[in-house]
Amino acid sequence: MEDKEIMSFKDEDGNKVDFEAVARIYIEETEYLLLSPVEGNEEDTFPFRVDYVDGKKELNLVEDEKEFEKVKKEYKKLLYNEK
Repeated sequence: MEDKEIMSFKDEDGNKVDFEAVARIYIEETEYLLLSPVEGNEEDTFPFRVDYVDGKKELNLVEDEKEFEKVKKEYKKLLYNEK
């Protein structure tokens, strides 16, 4: 991704946490966004599925193991193809 895309969320304690979008992946017409905390370990990347609810974009953490593995595999392909 060319420009840094920063998104802010609130954690379970109500504190603001900034995430950087590190990749956008499409699998079978489903969009996924990989987010990494701006402050923290670079290896902490979280996959979110982009869903549209009532016409509004909604990010949902990928918790299903099979779906997670698909996203992980596709992200690895993206990383190795860029180098």
